Amino acid sequence: MTSEKTHSELDFTGRTRLEEIKAMEAYPLPKGAALALVRLTQRETTSLAVLAHAIKADPAFSVQVIKVANGVGGADHGPVISLRDAVNVLGVPAVRALATGFSLLANYRSGPCRNFDYPRYWSQALVRALTLQLLAAACDGCPPADAFSAGLLARCGELVLATLFPQQYSDLLQRRCAAPDARLPDLELEAFAITHATIAASVMQDCGLPVAYIAAVDGFDLPESQAYPEGSGSYNAKNILALADLIADICVAPPSEWRALMPRLFQLGARLSLKDETLIAQCDRIAHEWREWGALLGVKTGPAPHFEESPGLQQPAPTPVAPAAPAVAVVGTTADRMCILVVGDQARVRNPLCGALTTAGHQVFEAADGRQGLAMAVELQPQIMLVDAQAAELDGLELTRTLRQFKAGRSIYVMVLAARADDAELVRAFAAGADDFLCLPVPPTVLAARLRAGQRVARLQEELAREQEEIRRISAELSVSNQQLQDVGMTDLLTGCPNRRCAMDRIQQEWAMATRSQRPLSCMVIDIDNLKQVNDSHGHVAGDMVLKLVASAFKDEMRAQDVLARSGGDEFLVICPDTTLQAAMACADRMRAAVSSLPIVGGAQAVRGSVSIGVSVRDASVADPDALIRLADQGAYLAKRSRNTVATVQSNPPFSLRPV
Repeated sequence: MTSEKTHSELDFTGRTRLEEIKAMEAYPLPKGAALALVRLTQRETTSLAVLAHAIKADPAFSVQVIKVANGVGGADHGPVISLRDAVNVLGVPAVRALATGFSLLANYRSGPCRNFDYPRYWSQALVRALTLQLLAAACDGCPPADAFSAGLLARCGELVLATLFPQQYSDLLQRRCAAPDARLPDLELEAFAITHATIAASVMQDCGLPVAYIAAVDGFDLPESQAYPEGSGSYNAKNILALADLIADICVAPPSEWRALMPRLFQLGARLSLKDETLIAQCDRIAHEWREWGALLGVKTGPAPHFEESPGLQQPAPTPVAPAAPAVAVVGTTADRMCILVVGDQARVRNPLCGALTTAGHQVFEAADGRQGLAMAVELQPQIMLVDAQAAELDGLELTRTLRQFKAGRSIYVMVLAARADDAELVRAFAAGADDFLCLPVPPTVLAARLRAGQRVARLQEELAREQEEIRRISAELSVSNQQLQDVGMTDLLTGCPNRRCAMDRIQQEWAMATRSQRPLSCMVIDIDNLKQVNDSHGHVAGDMVLKLVASAFKDEMRAQDVLARSGGDEFLVICPDTTLQAAMACADRMRAAVSSLPIVGGAQAVRGSVSIGVSVRDASVADPDALIRLADQGAYLAKRSRNTVATVQSNPPFSLRPV
């Protein structure tokens, strides 16, 4: 049973099954702040400033959005340092997709599906996102701003099926392992009447991502089902996604499997007109950013593949060496296994040591000279390095001294190897930053003892790093909690608007800026008419609903830079930066009209919405913010005489706007 239909061509049965899946209670959805943000992006009236302000409430997501925005190439923007700029660069659909993807990552790092490898899934998703973002700019029809989001969500259908049907999907994955030739979409159709690709395409469509990415995701597991003209946007999107998927497979694969996966890398690169050297450079950058992002998100990463030594460039790959020399000591458990880098001459250093270390169960890498050793050390982050003091290109002491200048190299346990036990050489080695000093040839028992000492130090370094990371995590959580408490203290809990305290702080800031720049600043005081009547006749629950409805109507008519605050009871305050009296009066009248069209309370005695608004503006006669608010309050008192009116006392005579 195979799939021949794309997402847009689903028949009635396919659409019905998709809706059934999405309606299930356990269907993975964004949660908490991410869900609120997704809903906010779905409102057509949401401005970029409002969206940036909403993102700011989640410090972790704020960092992620700015980091993604800085990864979008283009000469039309410089470094992105503010959330508003980040949202402007990415666009609302990409922000919505990022909120969805990062929320799923935060909430579905593990699950009940026994044979579904959750850490591997998220590690691959991260590589795929970084690959699409980096390569999209070079391929027509692949919008760079949406590329990271598309890569992150491209296989989210697998996560959905593993979450909704944990036992069945676990059995399906086990069947696939037993029959490697079986295609995953065929097994999914047989078991669930839907494929992960169809679900992922639907999620991306709901997020508003470009059609090219959706079509590519819908068909990249079934390459023969879609044929696009070479060079077209759909062709490029399909192949760039296949390339990203392959690079993700390489990154999470054991080093022994890297060489077998590399040839296909260059085949896909050729389809996108990428030269081998360019592709290798891009892959190295992707691997580096993968490890950096992994640390930021808490996603498991491994050693970065050595793409520059792939078969495509006819160079030897730095795979673990075969056992050759006498064993050092048999590693007892996986926890005792270490990543070790040996740097030096092959006959004098590597041959006697590498085989013994590999036989002992360690993961061993080789570097022929000091320069290669330095590059591999920074990339691989081995726990222990054995460095020949007489290494070519860059000797062992200079290599150690240089390595200690990098943050990534300070925690590596470095053992310098010398031809003879020279006290002066030993002193120079420790002065350069070495942790231990050995004379060649090294007896296996001595090497084993020194490695155990190095392992203890390496384990202590790792424990310290984990404790520091835990401290950073707790600090971040406390920062978020403090920010949330501060927000609660400055927010009216009923309407969600800033409260009077917040409004007073903000108007002081706006007053100072308006004074410096000699720009206008207006203010509104708004009274809700007949709120006491609603409370007396229909209860305080109805009165609270009136306040919420009126606040929502105000927000729809205000500009993004205007600030709406509930100052108490039935009164609101609006701060309008860079606004003249005439513009503020016009905005106030729009707000009045919007409220007057609301059916506040239904039933036999229907009550329509009504507000009285006073408006004031900063001029030479207004001494301070308190005076500005008093003038607006006087205008509201004047408007209250007629109700459903906008008025100001800063005209001669006082001026009112009343409904026709």
